[in-house]
Amino acid sequence: MGYDFVQNRRCEFFPCHATSDPENFNCLFCFCPLYPYDRCGGHFSRTADHLKDCSDCLFPHVDYPGVMNRLKLFQGL
Repeated sequence: MGYDFVQNRRCEFFPCHATSDPENFNCLFCFCPLYPYDRCGGHFSRTADHLKDCSDCLFPHVDYPGVMNRLKLFQGL
């Protein structure tokens, strides 16, 4: 596709999540578009303040088609 993978190795946070495969770490969704949704498909927990903690989630960084499919579901497309 050409537009489904972006990597910024110069970012001071790269990779922003622990990964054993940094070569395939996708930075396209640096800010996850699924964050507002509880059924995002990723691995998250809640903080004591009930905030969503996605620090253990790699879903938006490894599964572009999965993220796009989830977005379509939430948008009713």
